[in-house]
Amino acid sequence: MDFTAYFYAALMGIIEGLTEFLPVSSTGHLILAGHFLDFQSVPGNVFEVVIQFGAILAVCMVYFQRLWKVVVGLPHKREAQLFTRNILLGFLPAAVLGVLFHDIIKERLFNEVVVAWSLLLGGIFIIAVDKLRLQPKYYEVETMPAWFSLKVGFFQALAMIPGVSRSGATILGAWLFGADRKAAMEFSFFLAIPTMLGAATFDLYKNWDALKAAEDAAGLMLLGTVMAFITAAIVVRYALYFVHQYGFTPFGWYRIVVGSALLMIV
Repeated sequence: MDFTAYFYAALMGIIEGLTEFLPVSSTGHLILAGHFLDFQSVPGNVFEVVIQFGAILAVCMVYFQRLWKVVVGLPHKREAQLFTRNILLGFLPAAVLGVLFHDIIKERLFNEVVVAWSLLLGGIFIIAVDKLRLQPKYYEVETMPAWFSLKVGFFQALAMIPGVSRSGATILGAWLFGADRKAAMEFSFFLAIPTMLGAATFDLYKNWDALKAAEDAAGLMLLGTVMAFITAAIVVRYALYFVHQYGFTPFGWYRIVVGSALLMIV
């Protein structure tokens, strides 16, 4: 057993949990951490995607009552049906484009330079959007119209570029289209469930043979997933409070600093 690899796997899981639901790009941070730690125990960048299962479980735990209410009410309650429709429409663009461009993205865009530029430019965009005085029209996921969800879904598809940030794209997209900050963040949380579940399952399928041959791959991914679950559960509980108090600008400046530093060293 390689204890160093397991330590790095735990560290990567913590990074995933801390960054998945904040507009700083979990994938970008994992690519950078893997580069600087020289963590290559699991082939094909599958580790970075699969440990997102932990973050999915964290959202499901924190919002269990609301999600269970949707499941139970789906056959006969209009609110549950609208909630489900909006999540599925938001998921659709990334699902289609992800299947079509999966290999190209993994081969050409999963590198430190792309992450650095994405962090930098995304940070500038976040600060610019945060300065806008927007008047919200939607305060719950159930009240968002179909066109709204689909447009946010296309914003989410931009996050297939490492460093863009899935949560950042969906939160800011929803906010620009008329959701208040709380509704935008919750929509992003819920949209993460099918999106990350689909991405992780697809990556497992694409790399199954390589994973079976990799030493300790299952153990490393399990440890990373557990650590991601613990840290993501904490972040999901307190992210809304932080954004309510300080807005999105601190995340923008963080991205600018990290992206600029990376461009100087990679």
